Amino acid sequence: MSGIKDRVAIVGIGQTAFGKGLEDTELSLACQAISMALDDCGIAPSEVDGTASFTMELNREVDIARNVGFGDVTFFSQVGYGGGAGCGTILHAAMAVATGQCNVAVAWRARKRASKASRPWAQTPQRIDDQWQWSRPFGLGRPVDEVAMLMRRYMHQYGGTRDHLANVALAFRKHANRNPNATMYDRPLTREQYMEARWISEPLCLFDNCLETDGALATVLVSADRAKDLPQKPAFVHSAAQGLPPQHQTMINYFNDDPLLGPSWAAADQLWRESDFKPADVKCAQIYDAFSPLIPLSLEGYGFCERGEGAEFTNDGALEWPDGRLPTNTAGGGMSEAYVHGFNLVLEGVRQMRGTSTSQVENADTCLVTSGEGVPTSALLLRN
Repeated sequence: MSGIKDRVAIVGIGQTAFGKGLEDTELSLACQAISMALDDCGIAPSEVDGTASFTMELNREVDIARNVGFGDVTFFSQVGYGGGAGCGTILHAAMAVATGQCNVAVAWRARKRASKASRPWAQTPQRIDDQWQWSRPFGLGRPVDEVAMLMRRYMHQYGGTRDHLANVALAFRKHANRNPNATMYDRPLTREQYMEARWISEPLCLFDNCLETDGALATVLVSADRAKDLPQKPAFVHSAAQGLPPQHQTMINYFNDDPLLGPSWAAADQLWRESDFKPADVKCAQIYDAFSPLIPLSLEGYGFCERGEGAEFTNDGALEWPDGRLPTNTAGGGMSEAYVHGFNLVLEGVRQMRGTSTSQVENADTCLVTSGEGVPTSALLLRN
């Protein structure tokens, strides 16, 4: 990754409103977000010659390029594994710009997932098709069930409790309550409400889950040299990585030698090896939070604490702004801002580097952004 260190910057960001049952199509939402990101940095659509997106993105390069008005596109890629792809798209775009495959790259994600029928795990036969019929444990048809099993293992092995999970949910809700664009902007959450919430998959309750959201987000990347001449403060891609551990099975980890050593450990090794910073230097983090247990697991995987200490790390407001030792998901994250496969975490990382977050961390010069833990994943270290 030394080939991209600080050589490429995110210079434009754009996002649509978040909601449930938005009238716009996914293609329209994607085009809106990309157009806003280009307007944000003052770059004409005709200058875009590179794209990076999710394999689960229904809007292909050809549709986006035609509708937004791109010029000749000389680089395009897609990254798989759903929520694990977000930071990977930035990595691919950054590598393309750094190596001259393109000059202006966009990465985006658009989703319309408020309808239950649109969610893969609502279609049980699809969840146990192909190799899954031999590898998926009986009865685990939803990601929340799979993560609940991992959390049970963590509780047994390290003593994690529901109070630790509540620490996560409450911190992110407080951040969302300061963010007018967040789904949960005007909906405070108390510990009592958390503890009394209905079960989704024990030990996970309603507030341990992300928000199924309609919406789209986009970024624009250019070389560091060009970034200096653009209107917005650049967020430099300092380090980035993808991670897939041995014997991994998507979402469950159960066939790994240690199920609690997920893909974050593989990504972290590469991320920090190519970085001038270490976990102790990071001022804030945007950690993928489809489910609350992914936070303690990721805190351990990315080196903010030792094995088994992730749950305890969340105590005493450690994840909260402004005084926590690692303010995390400062716009509300997937659990309280919006869940668009984690791509909103990338945009909040950029806002922290610009100094424009609604929960702005003082003197934030670095920000870690991560993608899904439990699936082949990716991570990103931004700097200003």
